[in-house]
Amino acid sequence: MFRYLSFSFLLFFLQPSVIIRAQTLYQPRDIKQAYKAQTRSSNGKPGKNYWQNRAKYDIDVTVLPPDRIVRGKEKITYVNNSPDTLYSIVIKLILNNHKPGSARYGAAGRDYLTEGVTVDAFDVNGKPGLWKEGMGETTRQAIKLAKPLFPKDSLTCSVRWHYPVSLQSGREGRIDSTTFYLAYFYPRIAVYDDYNGWDLTEHTGSPEFYNDFNDYRLTVNVPANFVVWATGDLMNPSEVLQSRHLERLARSLGTDSIVHVATHKEMLSETVTAQNKLNQWKFHSSNVSDVAFGVSNHFVWDATSAVVDEKTGRRASMQAAYADTTSSFRDMAKWGAYALHWFSHNWPGVPYPYPKMTAFQGDADMEYPMMINDSPIPGLEGRRVANHEIAHTWFPFYMGTNETRYAFMDEAWATTLEFLIAPSYMDRLKAEENYKRVRVSKWVNNSSQATDLPIITPSYELKEAYRTNAYGKPSLAYLALKDMLGDQMFKKCLHEYMNRWSGKHPTPWDFFFTFNNVSGKDLNWFWTNWFFSNNYIDLGLGAVNKTASGYLLTVENPGGFAVPFDIRINYADGRQDLFHQDPSAWKENQQKIIVNLKISRKVKSITLDGNVFIDSYPENNQWMNKGI
Repeated sequence: MFRYLSFSFLLFFLQPSVIIRAQTLYQPRDIKQAYKAQTRSSNGKPGKNYWQNRAKYDIDVTVLPPDRIVRGKEKITYVNNSPDTLYSIVIKLILNNHKPGSARYGAAGRDYLTEGVTVDAFDVNGKPGLWKEGMGETTRQAIKLAKPLFPKDSLTCSVRWHYPVSLQSGREGRIDSTTFYLAYFYPRIAVYDDYNGWDLTEHTGSPEFYNDFNDYRLTVNVPANFVVWATGDLMNPSEVLQSRHLERLARSLGTDSIVHVATHKEMLSETVTAQNKLNQWKFHSSNVSDVAFGVSNHFVWDATSAVVDEKTGRRASMQAAYADTTSSFRDMAKWGAYALHWFSHNWPGVPYPYPKMTAFQGDADMEYPMMINDSPIPGLEGRRVANHEIAHTWFPFYMGTNETRYAFMDEAWATTLEFLIAPSYMDRLKAEENYKRVRVSKWVNNSSQATDLPIITPSYELKEAYRTNAYGKPSLAYLALKDMLGDQMFKKCLHEYMNRWSGKHPTPWDFFFTFNNVSGKDLNWFWTNWFFSNNYIDLGLGAVNKTASGYLLTVENPGGFAVPFDIRINYADGRQDLFHQDPSAWKENQQKIIVNLKISRKVKSITLDGNVFIDSYPENNQWMNKGI
């Protein structure tokens, strides 16, 4: 049986020549310019001159499965809150990633390729003729304005377009002949921000997305007997649902029980929706970064709800849409409601900010505002994936981070949250083993140069190291920080960061400086160690010397990361002790520390154990007392 002893030993630091002094964080020149312009401040708060642009989208799309052609029209009212006069706007056509010749991270199968988006009509402030194809860009298009857009002014952009749904379903596409998941389906105005100007990155399939916070009105026209699940509140349920199913949906909004809004049999009997030739499903959402939707004429529809805010009693709806043959989705509404409640009350401990969440069965394992598109993975693995995608609600949708440039600001948080929730419904040791297997072991055991690139490296510049730098490595950085600050201070810092930057566009430096400011600690040494270095995880147990009061240990850190670790003592009488050390042990010297263990029993062995902080080379982590 272990006795777990925290801070019960002394640390001595060697080699003054390598002691880490107070330091400033590297900032790229565009980030420096933002601080100079006072749009951001060194205490982590938005600066006095902070601004961001936004828009209102009124979108109308028609989907007629099994016909794969989606036709849409939209009106965009775009407001320039920047201090700059804009002489052009940038339109993103993300689904042009399906076009042959489009830049992509990986190969594309024949069923993935389409002719992309065709713009049938385009005008700005009623002036047509500005759209010009064939400029060499695929998923973005710069449009020179006939009249400049001055600060605090707005423009209106109208677009008509169509595109074929991809036969290969991924983040979007055809699930089956009458089931489509449609995301990134509408032309949008790119982000224009205070540090980067126009977001000109091409969408290559990975990394992900960067969008403004906008208001959306979405109308989806589908034939009778098709249900639409989408981002936002359904504004006209009585117009599209028959009374029995309307009542069930309403009932699900106030109960913890699972309500079968529509069964597979009912969907096939054509008694669920209004029997018009076309039904208009109308949705509205405010201050969100995107909209997505799924359609099907045979998917099962489950719903329940969860209390996400104890102070107000506010509930959020949790819905699931899936094929009747998919057994792994039968518990999805229950799992999702549990996740909404747990995340809202524990970590991050901020109430779920939206009215609903829908889990749609697809092939992507991908998040969208109020929607997740998950593949049918059985058992606890499917639940883990769903937790991860739901956790993305807070990062990036609540926080508005730039996934394209700094993927660790959302993926690593979702990875951390999926880990923190797991012990609440499964064995803690199994949860830790799953985290190590899925998120840590692959990159820890990969010794290639790319794996050790700094986390801060822009995500769009990475390929081999993308998943390492977006998921497992920075997730461990957050867990190391949590270990060092303690849960109470860590949560205080996290909540203040989220309070300052929800609905805005934080950069990593806003995160770093907020934690410095709220904790009252200069954590720049930690940020530099974890986010700006080529470090990896590798501790080693050096010299072990017997003293009058115990043992003097040299703990070496050739990998360099400031990781927490345990010293596991096995005594000759069969007893055991654990001495925990948080990452602050490495603040002054990140190469070597000396630990003075004051113990009186005869020691059989001493082992360094990083738990989820897997050691790349564990063979030097143990000392055996040869005198026994």
